[in-house]
Amino acid sequence: MAALARLIRLAIERNDGWLPFDRFMAMALYAPGLGYYANAGRKFGAWPGSGSDFITAPELSPLFGAMLARQVRQALEASGTDEVWEFGAGSGALAAQLLDELGDTLRRYVIVDVSGTLQARQRERLEAHRRRVEWLDSLPRSLSGVVVGNEVLDAMPVQLLQRAGENWLERGVACEGERFIFADRPTALEPPKAALAMPDGSTIEIHAQAEAFIATLAERVEVGAAFFVDYGFPAHEYYHPQRSGGTVMCHRAHLADPDPLTDVGAKDITAHVDFTGVALAGQEAGFDVVGYTSQARFLLNCGILDRLEGADVRVTSTAQMLLAEHEMGELFKVLGFAKGWDFAPVGFAAGDRRHTL
Repeated sequence: MAALARLIRLAIERNDGWLPFDRFMAMALYAPGLGYYANAGRKFGAWPGSGSDFITAPELSPLFGAMLARQVRQALEASGTDEVWEFGAGSGALAAQLLDELGDTLRRYVIVDVSGTLQARQRERLEAHRRRVEWLDSLPRSLSGVVVGNEVLDAMPVQLLQRAGENWLERGVACEGERFIFADRPTALEPPKAALAMPDGSTIEIHAQAEAFIATLAERVEVGAAFFVDYGFPAHEYYHPQRSGGTVMCHRAHLADPDPLTDVGAKDITAHVDFTGVALAGQEAGFDVVGYTSQARFLLNCGILDRLEGADVRVTSTAQMLLAEHEMGELFKVLGFAKGWDFAPVGFAAGDRRHTL
């Protein structure tokens, strides 16, 4: 990853020796041909021996896509639309599951992904559905249909703030020889209100890009719904004093580490999602927030137990990982939006937690 490191060092040098963390994270993940999501390395897979770095729910079990398809089908039928838009489609596993489950209900499946490398892998995986699938690398001016995004918000660059007494500093990246180091500078950025109780020395994230993405999406959707699945918390849990180190984390070979400044480009960099901020951004831009719950409750509402009747041990054990509190069931949440019509989504029929946002 020497070429990527040189590129980032040059950007730091040209920016007076300091780069805001969100710009550093954007280059580390998305620099063309070099960033983690833009290079040829394998990202998604079940086991470290495969050369992968982490597993997502669609790779873990096809039941994830099958249950999401029940929610998507309801939204398509109720809104009178026939298109699905997926943002950040990864390996293409979720797209394949949705296309298989939805069948003729779906006229068009559009994938928006900034990674040309991942687009190529998605095309190979979705060859059987090539007549209905299209790829874009940017958000269209308008769209109608159902939007889905699985683990896409956590990969959007975040700004970092560091509390210093009564003040807040912006944390960025500088160089010390060949090494990248954190460096703090005065800033006009304001922390969220929920973060004002954080103790001195705390590091927090601001999700300006994720919130801007949701707001732009809300403005451009004419009629439809959107469902985002990711790990995170509502603001009052996210900015809890005990979470004083923030949530930035890296993933490589199915191991996690908290240092985004080493092995840049060779590992994923993520941050948990502030679902309150995302929900408010969508609502203020024209979306109705129609549901928020845990992944486990969402899958149960969509009928996963029906699909597990008579299933073998392998199927039930992977489904348990989707549902268990100590696995994906509680940490991962589902946030639902709608626009242009009234909607009572099946995935939030019980256990809706909108009151916690």
